[in-house]
Amino acid sequence: MDRISGLSDELLVKILSFVPTEVAVSTSILSKRWKCVWMWVPKLEFVMNHFGPDISLQDFINKNLPLLRAPVIEKFRLQCFSKSFRPEDINHWVGITISRCIVELDINYFSFCHKEELAMLLPSSLYTCKSLVTLKLTGHRILVDVPRTVSLPSLKTMLLHEVTYSTEDSLRLLLSYCPLLEDLVISRDGNDNIRGIVIISPSLQRLTLPIDGGTSDSNEYVIVTPSLKYVKVKNYAAEGFSYLVAHMPKVEEADIIAENQYHLEKIFESITSVKRLSLCVWVNEEKEYMYHDGIYFSHLEHLKLCISFDYWSMLLFRLLQDSPNLRVLKLYVSCDDSRKYEAGSWNNNQSSVPECLLESLESFEFAGYRGRPEERIS
Repeated sequence: MDRISGLSDELLVKILSFVPTEVAVSTSILSKRWKCVWMWVPKLEFVMNHFGPDISLQDFINKNLPLLRAPVIEKFRLQCFSKSFRPEDINHWVGITISRCIVELDINYFSFCHKEELAMLLPSSLYTCKSLVTLKLTGHRILVDVPRTVSLPSLKTMLLHEVTYSTEDSLRLLLSYCPLLEDLVISRDGNDNIRGIVIISPSLQRLTLPIDGGTSDSNEYVIVTPSLKYVKVKNYAAEGFSYLVAHMPKVEEADIIAENQYHLEKIFESITSVKRLSLCVWVNEEKEYMYHDGIYFSHLEHLKLCISFDYWSMLLFRLLQDSPNLRVLKLYVSCDDSRKYEAGSWNNNQSSVPECLLESLESFEFAGYRGRPEERIS
């Protein structure tokens, strides 16, 4: 212990930032010098790992959080259950971190779906925090109530996982005032109070988004992200679902799940610059395997196709035709063994061999295929 105590306060604080906050605070009993060292630790993490009430953890945070002396809180992470923590306490804690120029805020507010549980409002000062770079909110009891004065000039990463929005316009308003936003992850709860998603962001580079009909027949999505480089879309919406996906000229990597031809076409139209494409299409009718003429992937080098539907070979053949520079092809089977798919065949009345098979393809991988009954050796 003497050797450690001989280190500078700056180095001790650095060491304590790598251990759980409760452990860091416990070092205050080691000696008089250690009594205040933990107060300068800029990273705080409080994780509740059980379902029952945890009064001791609440008391611990209430007692020690105001004692912090670090001028900047680099990270504040709280993972707790809504039944055990009062919304007003969390609101107060977040307010303290904002007053200390919080850089990364991560709130995971689990719920048991009790109707009597109150929604948790975060302080309005959160939406005007100039220092905030990363914001992660998880839990449908978290109410995103965006004021008209919102301004997050430093925010670059945002995750909104199954939160609830106070109004139909809350998300659009929030995104409108994040001029540096680069990474956005959204997942939705069926009762999040919005019928659709409007994402208009000139700066956004990475987007992860489910597109589905939710609980409303009038859902719509608008995605205008000209700087996007990576997109992950899970599309489970009905065919009549309304959405606009503007062209994404800088997209290099895409991970797409789609359920019908209409959605596949819409997405393909916007990502023709893609270099790496992972694709899983769930369709049951032959007419849905194609996308319309005029869509080409001249930059595509890496294709991963999930075999999860009949007529997959037809879609594959079309993609090979429209990807003249393809270098890597991976096929993987994603299905229940009990399901019987149509046998893949190249007899599609096509007379020409795709150019990429002759000129550019370097690697081929076929994973997960266990063979049809007639192919197996008894």
